[in-house]
Amino acid sequence: MKIDGVSYRTVWLSEGRVHLLDQNRLPYAVEVMQCGTPAEVAHAISTMVVRGAGAIGATGAYGVAVAALQAPEATFHAQLAHDAELLARTRPTAQNLFYGIQRVLDAVEACGDDLRAAREAAVAAAQAVADEDADACEAIGRHGEGLLEDGMGVATHCNAGWLAFVDWGSALSPIYAAHRGGKRLHVWADETRPRGQGARLTAFELGQEGVPHAVIADGSLGAWMRRGEIQAMIVGSDRIAANGDVANKIGTYMAALAARASGIPFYVAAPTTTIDPDCPSGEHIPIEERSGEELSHTWGWSDEGRFVRVRTTPEGTRCRNLAFDVTPAGLIAGIVTERGVVAPREVGSLRSGG
Repeated sequence: MKIDGVSYRTVWLSEGRVHLLDQNRLPYAVEVMQCGTPAEVAHAISTMVVRGAGAIGATGAYGVAVAALQAPEATFHAQLAHDAELLARTRPTAQNLFYGIQRVLDAVEACGDDLRAAREAAVAAAQAVADEDADACEAIGRHGEGLLEDGMGVATHCNAGWLAFVDWGSALSPIYAAHRGGKRLHVWADETRPRGQGARLTAFELGQEGVPHAVIADGSLGAWMRRGEIQAMIVGSDRIAANGDVANKIGTYMAALAARASGIPFYVAAPTTTIDPDCPSGEHIPIEERSGEELSHTWGWSDEGRFVRVRTTPEGTRCRNLAFDVTPAGLIAGIVTERGVVAPREVGSLRSGG
């Protein structure tokens, strides 16, 4: 994908450092953050410099690769385990993070005590995680494009585009494929409080791609559905349970209820690495609760051209800030993966056995 004509991935590894597009600065500035240690990578994930299921999966994998490159010979395996645990503690809900970390650890373990081979294997495995994520998301676009008809209004929630993955994205990939194929679509991107990923990141992506769109208030989604402006909704996911229940950005459950009430198909798009075969249902998905300051304060670009933080609630007000919710499988019309569109009840078989 491109920003002002320049090709980017969301995250990449170069000269032993993890490079990340700083998503806290977008769309106001395009800046690349470099992380030279596993601790710096973990901090970037926890502070949402990088966010989105596939993107943090690749970042976690790269973080373990950096750990493998830096761990001293005498304490190599112990240090690697410590750094991997540090990375795993950053975001508890996203399955791709744990997949990426474990993929690199498995590659290292296969090398035994050959530390030179282990370091090389760690880098190769991390790069494979990133490359496979980009390929899977491109395939999601091909499979999901057929769900979208010319002239449709399509709603989405949060940001599940190329910024949320290594490239292409999940929920936005079918939209990009349909748009590039000549279909006329109009995307309704809700703002996605409290961090505004829809208003900031999805709108930024769609604008760069030239897809017609409008940002709407979170609470207005059902009204636009009832007015007949929206014919389909497609969202991403941070973890999919074996029974097809889906954890995604907070507000997804309410959007699915509104779609059901309006007779609009509600789709989820995600690579199979997002499926957790060991999680029987949504009841077992850990839901991250983030700092209440994300609700009581917000960042934005002032009329004076400064990136500023302002308070939006009375001082001393207590805020509770769930980052995700669970949408039951029964509300989902289909799940778009790199292997095709499947019924929610079928996703467990796509990752059974790991």
